[in-house]
Amino acid sequence: QVQLVESGGGLVQAGGSLRLSCAASGGTFSRYTMGWFRQGPGKEREFVAAITRNPGLTSYEDSVKGRFTISRDNAKNTVYLQMNSLKPEDTAIYYCAAEFTTNQYYGSSQDRDYDYWGQGTQVTVSS
Repeated sequence: QVQLVESGGGLVQAGGSLRLSCAASGGTFSRYTMGWFRQGPGKEREFVAAITRNPGLTSYEDSVKGRFTISRDNAKNTVYLQMNSLKPEDTAIYYCAAEFTTNQYYGSSQDRDYDYWGQGTQVTVSS
């Protein structure tokens, strides 16, 4: 059983930056593809970014490409989401998720593929 705990959310003005962290415990972190998803007010949960197990290939939802960066530190069992140039439409609860997979080259954008989820952290971007 893997436990995921997100942190780093908060209130920021448009154009600002935040760095989310997700600390994992209870499993072999390096074996998991890690993903970030978000759910805005009145919206469905949507994919944000994913990073595979080694070699750590990344993928992004189109609206965050060039602004967000996902990374992982396997020694610290932590995945990060650096968010720059934030917009009001980025306001959402951000969730970290882990997928146990042997696939090293593709990080799924489908939430149904992920096995474990964190409790979420709120990000609010003011205009």
